[in-house]
Amino acid sequence: MDTIDCAVIGAGVVGLAVARELAMAGREVVIIERESRIGSVTSSRNSEVIHAGIYYPTGSAKARLCFAGRDLLYAYCAGHHVPHLRCGKLIVATSPAQADRLPEIHARAIANGVADLHLLGRAEIHALEPALECVAAILSPSTGIVDSHVLAHTLLGDAEDKGAVLALRSNVVRGELMSEGICLEVETADGEKSCVLARTVVNAAGLFAPEVAGRITGLQAGHIPRPYFAKGNYYSLSGRAPFSRLVYPVPEPGGLGVHLTLDLGGQAKFGPDVEWLSITVADDISYDVNPGRANSFYAEVRKYWPAIPDGALQPAYAGVRPKIAPRGMESDFAIHGPKTHAVAGLINLFGIESPGLTASLAIAKEVLALLVE
Repeated sequence: MDTIDCAVIGAGVVGLAVARELAMAGREVVIIERESRIGSVTSSRNSEVIHAGIYYPTGSAKARLCFAGRDLLYAYCAGHHVPHLRCGKLIVATSPAQADRLPEIHARAIANGVADLHLLGRAEIHALEPALECVAAILSPSTGIVDSHVLAHTLLGDAEDKGAVLALRSNVVRGELMSEGICLEVETADGEKSCVLARTVVNAAGLFAPEVAGRITGLQAGHIPRPYFAKGNYYSLSGRAPFSRLVYPVPEPGGLGVHLTLDLGGQAKFGPDVEWLSITVADDISYDVNPGRANSFYAEVRKYWPAIPDGALQPAYAGVRPKIAPRGMESDFAIHGPKTHAVAGLINLFGIESPGLTASLAIAKEVLALLVE
């Protein structure tokens, strides 16, 4: 049985950021990824937004790590030539009732450290985005977009430059606690199995993180949350949208509403919606996008963009949020280290949904800190 220093399970953006942080700290790192490509699940199926840190409960891990991660990510992208744009975002209220909620959102953002927001009236909004219809809005200048694919490959390149090794098409099927570390049984796509003994294991498997944790014999079940899966469908716009900023409605339970985001080429997409799946394991996820669900998007989008043409939305892609709380309940990032579960050398990352992309570099620093406590 081979012995390694650190095993990072999962090569999404968060896992790659963790692997980079560990490798830069001088640790020997092996990244174990079940798919044939890096960043091909949650990391490639989202809005690619760099969030400012507005919505999350004050004092939560999401608020803290998003705020810290935002500045780290902007600096990293600028320093490593990762395509990104600080385009800004408008949170729009399309009714007086929604407008009444904007001061609350503004106050929470300030409590989270986000001090650059501006409350706007109708005339100010039209001066910025003439096609936008709403009664009031919050402007967030620090919100942006990033090419998540280039980001993932850049993080991997950094990690590999410091000696990290990537193992694709490799699935952790079992783990066992031992006195020297954690024994991981890894199965490749062709059915070959091998065992490695890792002194440190970081479970950054995203949608599969609770399942991976459940395969580690000796880890108490009470420290493994039940997974829930909330699918988000995206639809692309035919033609060019008349907006230069992201447009978000006032948040709704379970998500941030049907919002308009832009890619770095200016192409607009709408979504995600919130579709709770009845499945219990991530392998049962279908990423098919039902064209008929776009019909409900038009009514929501027309609340802030009345001029969207009929038939302008086409199915684009879907992503699934790795929830650890059921519908109607909010959950925080769960970063469980030895002080939580009493297993030396093990870090489990559960429920790393949005703003996980924004927070990825800050999460990586937190993981390293937990390992040196």
